[in-house]
Amino acid sequence: MAATPQNLLRARVGEAVAAAFGDDLEMPEPLVVPTSDARHGDYTTPVAMTLARTLGRSPYELAQRLAAALQVEPVADPPEVVRPGFVNLRLHSAWLAQRVGELVGDECVGVDPAPAPARVVVDYSGPNVAKAMHVGHLRSTIIGDSVANVAELLGHEVERVNHVGDWGTQFGMLIAHLDDRGPLGEEAGSGDLAQVEALYREANARFAADEAFRERARRRVVELQAGDAGVQKIWRWLVGLSMAENQAVYDLLGVRGLVARGESTYQPMLAKVVADLEAANLVVVDDGAKCVFVDGFTNAEGEPLPLIVQKADGGYNYETTDLAALRSRVEQGAGRLVYVVDAGQSQHFQMVFAVARMAGWLPEGVEATHVAFGLVLGEGGRRLRTRSGDSVRLVDLLDEAVQRARRFVVERAEERGEAVPGDVDEVARVVGVGAVKYADLSQHRQSNYVLSFDRMLSLKGNTAPYLQYAYARIRSILREAGWDGGVPDDRPPVILDEPQELDLAKRLVVTGDVVSRVAEDYLSNHLCTHLFEVAQAYHQFYEHCPVLRSPEPLRSSRLALCEVTAATLRLGLGLLGIEVLDRI
Repeated sequence: MAATPQNLLRARVGEAVAAAFGDDLEMPEPLVVPTSDARHGDYTTPVAMTLARTLGRSPYELAQRLAAALQVEPVADPPEVVRPGFVNLRLHSAWLAQRVGELVGDECVGVDPAPAPARVVVDYSGPNVAKAMHVGHLRSTIIGDSVANVAELLGHEVERVNHVGDWGTQFGMLIAHLDDRGPLGEEAGSGDLAQVEALYREANARFAADEAFRERARRRVVELQAGDAGVQKIWRWLVGLSMAENQAVYDLLGVRGLVARGESTYQPMLAKVVADLEAANLVVVDDGAKCVFVDGFTNAEGEPLPLIVQKADGGYNYETTDLAALRSRVEQGAGRLVYVVDAGQSQHFQMVFAVARMAGWLPEGVEATHVAFGLVLGEGGRRLRTRSGDSVRLVDLLDEAVQRARRFVVERAEERGEAVPGDVDEVARVVGVGAVKYADLSQHRQSNYVLSFDRMLSLKGNTAPYLQYAYARIRSILREAGWDGGVPDDRPPVILDEPQELDLAKRLVVTGDVVSRVAEDYLSNHLCTHLFEVAQAYHQFYEHCPVLRSPEPLRSSRLALCEVTAATLRLGLGLLGIEVLDRI
């Protein structure tokens, strides 16, 4: 168990409950929670309030019994009982000082590995071939990347999968249209993704209006799926072109290790998926389509809602593909499957998981989770679109952020009478992309949010630039102190005499608790709030507690607080996929 205050106090409270009320009592939860008001301590246990209903006794009386059995030294001061039945706990300054001292030089700042590491597959981003990535791919990409980062820090074996849409009717349409339009790409010596997108829109319009074209497009899909060499050559060119342009976006975002596994990967498995569902007596033929009905799912009319695994014309759809992908991942040893896909697909994943359970492809002990998220909106609270009504290309959004960040960095340097950084373009990329990511990840992922460049690039409030500049300031202090090359081995113990030192220390020692919470509920905004509170506490500390001008041993103690703060910001922002700079 990690030596975080909440973990340590939770264990002590559990022992006290058993001692005061007997081992056979079902342990109430939660055992310990942070207080919302520092005047009432740092943590509280509501156990007596819960037990009062079970035991039929006064919660205040039960709280007194619990406090009498509670041994919290040396982590906390003696417990305080308050009506109607809470037991409040305040961390002991000596324990805090010792714990901060233990964190000095610890790059993981107290985040311990998971007790039972697993193989985790994180499915995120998922762009479509022949279409540029747009703002709708932003949240899946950066939320998924952060989920994978946290899992890796905790010691899990993580596979980052990009489930690319590279198969299906759209390719039949596009290839049939190219038959009439003329060759594109290598054969014609030309062609880019913007041109392909324009041709796709033309093909889509023809598909909607022309029955003969629809039939030709369907034949092209059949030929593609049957392995026709000519059709597959065009298809491979489209895939390669799209993936190259997508990689440029991933490079700008700093997304690494994301392996593309298109829908085409699972095509050879689809027939067996349906056959095995039939062998398990799960398939019902409804109007020619092969379906699996799942209890509890109905349409708007209250009728049973099927998961269609094979269409009446014999074709497969993305439900079948997702079942095949899930089955394949579990067979390859995955213990946890995480799908970072927009909230509009919630019912789809609930049904896919349910059918997989029914078929035995998702056994007990294997966790499948849909990490849903809301929309990115424009200033008017509507979907973010261009003036022509098209979705905003993701690369354009990021380029705009970087250009604004560059102006922001230059103007700030000029206002302060400082030279513009020689690496201003790199600084602008780190600040601009970081601002976009943080503005997203600091929101509850299931909420919609309005994208505002002015707000996300502000040095005031809960923003990435605020945290990045705080980090750079701390690194400057450590360089001046001679701590930039490493922490001295013979440094004196940490001293926490001032209230600002105590407050900062209390923020620093809970990073492990925060990361554990993020790993459990996939809500990165908890981590963002924690980093913001750490930075705020550091600024209060810096204003009231001189560092470099203090005499020893106080100087080294305060430098230790600076070092752990910098490590916390570096680690936390890194988990969010945001870079830091030693100088800005």
